Amino acid sequence: MIVDFRLRPPLGGFLSTLMYSAGERRDGFTRTVGFDPSPAAQQHSMDLLIKEMDDAGVDKGVVVGRLAGTLGSVTNADVQRIVRDFPGRFVGAASIDPTKRVTACETITEAVKSGFKAINIEPGSYPVPMYADDRRLYPIYAHCEDLNVPVIMMVGGTAGPDLSYSDPIRTDRVLADFPRLNVVVAHGGWPWVTEILHIAFRRQNMYLSPDMYFSRMPGWEEYVKAADTFLADRMLYASSFPFCPVRDYKVWFEQLPIRPENLEKVMGGNAQRLLGL
Repeated sequence: MIVDFRLRPPLGGFLSTLMYSAGERRDGFTRTVGFDPSPAAQQHSMDLLIKEMDDAGVDKGVVVGRLAGTLGSVTNADVQRIVRDFPGRFVGAASIDPTKRVTACETITEAVKSGFKAINIEPGSYPVPMYADDRRLYPIYAHCEDLNVPVIMMVGGTAGPDLSYSDPIRTDRVLADFPRLNVVVAHGGWPWVTEILHIAFRRQNMYLSPDMYFSRMPGWEEYVKAADTFLADRMLYASSFPFCPVRDYKVWFEQLPIRPENLEKVMGGNAQRLLGL
């Protein structure tokens, strides 16, 4: 089974987010990392996306809800509808409003009961940005730890108003304070590649998903080395569609110098274990 750990379909609330409403911006990034834009992304076509997944042999995509400011928001209801309408093809990750602690914890509990497999937290992208180790988030982390549900944390790339919001030291503090909480660092903690890999070496509860920053961005070779050595059991494959095309990204990824037994883990086995698929 191949699991694409970050895939945003052209449906519902996703269409109003910046990744779809600002097509030229998105396609510019796609070309920067070495790919031609996906027709499914450009035409906002679900049929073309499913065909692209089929052509690539990608079995499942993790669809991540979000509550963000300028990046746009996608409700849990939207995510749940996508999972329901395309049985077996997508896995949902729910989002929360961190400013309302009790409501956030109730949302997490209900989401897990409803079949969501992870909780998405994007500290620096909230309407009022937070750092990953903001104490307002700690009860939410604790609740996820108690429920044994993994957290997807966006602390890389455009993770906030400035570079400080992807500071890996703050991520390290969260991992240390919640040792039983599995945390997926989305966007690979980029550009702090060496630092985030050091943290992954120290903290066994950290999974790494460099997604679109895996592809030919500065430091990407270090991600490859980690995927084939100490991080083979905790690296996660993700195209970050629509920023990278599902099919072409997969073809490129399979050519990386990663041993077959580790490539199988990275491209699906690790995600299956983490999400209980």
